[in-house]
Amino acid sequence: MAKQPDNARKANIFDVARLAGVSHQTVSRVLNDLPNVRPATRKRVEEAIRQLHYTPSPAARALVTKRSRMVGLVQASAGEYGPSQTVVAFNEAARAAQYGVLTIEMASGEGGAVRQAVETLVRQNVEGVVLICDNRYVLDAIYETEVGIPVVAIDTAAPGHAFSVAIDQAAGARQAVRHLIDAGHRDIAHLAGPTHSPDAQARIDGWRAELADHGLVARPHGLGDWTAASGYQFGRTFPVGEPFTAAFIANDQMAIGFISALAERGYRIPEDISVVGFDDIPEAPYVRPALTTVRQDFAAVGQAALALMLEVLDDGESAPDPVVLPPVLQVRASTAPASPARDGATAEVPSRQAV
Repeated sequence: MAKQPDNARKANIFDVARLAGVSHQTVSRVLNDLPNVRPATRKRVEEAIRQLHYTPSPAARALVTKRSRMVGLVQASAGEYGPSQTVVAFNEAARAAQYGVLTIEMASGEGGAVRQAVETLVRQNVEGVVLICDNRYVLDAIYETEVGIPVVAIDTAAPGHAFSVAIDQAAGARQAVRHLIDAGHRDIAHLAGPTHSPDAQARIDGWRAELADHGLVARPHGLGDWTAASGYQFGRTFPVGEPFTAAFIANDQMAIGFISALAERGYRIPEDISVVGFDDIPEAPYVRPALTTVRQDFAAVGQAALALMLEVLDDGESAPDPVVLPPVLQVRASTAPASPARDGATAEVPSRQAV
């Protein structure tokens, strides 16, 4: 085989694990010539190492051989409701399993800062790291980092070399849109989350797919940033009834801002337009009207992340499938059947709206 050019990306431990069909902890065991690896598994790993011309880094050889009963947690979205609930549940589950948790929080993170946080935890002798970060670019940077211990990503679209726990975002979006279609709505708008978010993209995909399954058109969608302010801005010029009779908003905060802007313009929810959010934050039942939304069980995500981590630590030869949890639609007062007078309106919407 020809020598790789100097600028080609070198194979890392995750590439070896993926090719051999094992966890990267098993690769580390083989590299360190540790026991408790089946001969057939060891052979597969050694063949993958040869095939990829893999040279292990010091971190890959630094597999923890004595259990510290400590795990690391990096939360690159501190202060947000969903991730905060996940962290609480993860910590409670870890305490029940008699594990300690070392946590690094940041309001947001770029790839270098999050990678540094992961490396800091590795130096603290944690057995594995759980990563909460809704930024595909940061996640890509972390997945390219060879840390030598298991990494569990709470992520919609984790690449194959990371263990992952997620709620099925696309399925939740489809539930929201199907609810509106069943109520007679045919032109359903969407305000999406930021472009760097895998969750936002999955919700766009679900919105489009459900409309397509019913022979309906997905018109250009708006762009928000998860804040109520961006939903409010979107609602200030939103074309109610021309053509839209319903809107699927990618999270509850943006939906609340959207509803506020429409109310200021004199529109009634749901008489003039039905609105569905996403997340089911604690305030959702108490806004007026109470918000129909897609509930995510953030606590279950935290519990599943700890369970998956312990599974990997206890059986390093396995490469468990991603854990995908179902969302649940919560129907409240912000949606209603479409008005026959406006159903099927065909007016063209302006060019793509960005907020």
